[in-house]
Amino acid sequence: MAVKVSGSQSPSKEVPTALAEINVTPMVDVMLVLLIIFMVTAPLLQQGIPVDLPKAEGTALRDTPQQVNLMLGRDQEVRLDNERIEPGELGARLAALAAARPDVMLYVQADAALSYGFVAGVLADVRKAHILNVGLVTEAPEEPRRR
Repeated sequence: MAVKVSGSQSPSKEVPTALAEINVTPMVDVMLVLLIIFMVTAPLLQQGIPVDLPKAEGTALRDTPQQVNLMLGRDQEVRLDNERIEPGELGARLAALAAARPDVMLYVQADAALSYGFVAGVLADVRKAHILNVGLVTEAPEEPRRR
């Protein structure tokens, strides 16, 4: 804190007063460092398997609290809400999910390169688990560029 002393009077009658200035430079430095840290770490927080979704027309779905994502990767890797599922246990996990949350909405994200038979088998497991609210996630097709 700085102290201001009045100038032309005698030394015995000087009254010190405080200057009320805030130095914001350290705060700006800290904020810029935090911004850089978040910009670097945010892409690293994206987890999952790369899925090349098929293109289809449609409207965006609302985000519901009872939704579960089922991801089917190119190499037939299956993930339920980003947790890897072994090949034989998908039916049991889906049945437990349906028993715990009967009104669950299941969104299936299947890679476009997967065989129809594999995706149909997974959808059969979903049906056997009595999950009735199923949605297929796609990407919007690219619009042709107008000149």
